[in-house]
Order: sequence, then structure tokens, then C-alpha cells
Amino acid sequence: MERIDINSVLEQIRVLKAQAQNAPPVSGSVPGAEASFSTILRQSIDTVNNQQVKSADMAQAFEAGEEGVDLVNVMVEMQKASVSFEAMTQVRNKLLSAYQEVMNMPI
Repeated sequence: MERIDINSVLEQIRVLKAQAQNAPPVSGSVPGAEASFSTILRQSIDTVNNQQVKSADMAQAFEAGEEGVDLVNVMVEMQKASVSFEAMTQVRNKLLSAYQEVMNMPI
């Protein structure tokens, strides 16, 4: 059984945080900034989708009784997929709220 080390998970979070902080700023005056934002958004959506597919595949493998797939890893992957989907939903809600706020501004 593979054990999940909390220190490795924390290290991954720190690496992702550092990558996010080093990302170039998105500004309306920078040409191509829209493409950069859309690329980042697309990559994030693809990552969440991949996590959900991996989770579903592991669950199906566990249900089929395949060797080397244990319940603990299946549950961890399902929780990762759930948390990433919830985070993506919150980002979508914030973007939608910001869009609606901009659209309601007087000209």
C-alpha cells in the first residue's frame, strides 16, 4: 500500500504557489494578454478534467478488483478531483461575478 506523505503534498503546493507568483502579470494594455489568460484557463480546466478521469479510472479499476489498486488511493484521488473541481467552480463564480459587475457599470 502506497502511503501519502503530507510533506510531499505541502511541497507540491509550495511549488505551485511559486509558479503562480512568477507568472507574468495580465494587463489589458499588454497585447496578447487575453491569449495568455485563456491559455492558463484552458490548462487549468484540462488539469481538473484529467484528475477527474484518473479518479474515475481508479474507481472503476477498484470495482473490477484489479491488482494493485487499493481503496485508500482511490479515495485520495477522488478527494483530489473533488477539491480541484470545487476550486475551479469558485474561480468560475468569481469570474462571472466580476463580468456582471463590469457589465453593470455606468458608461
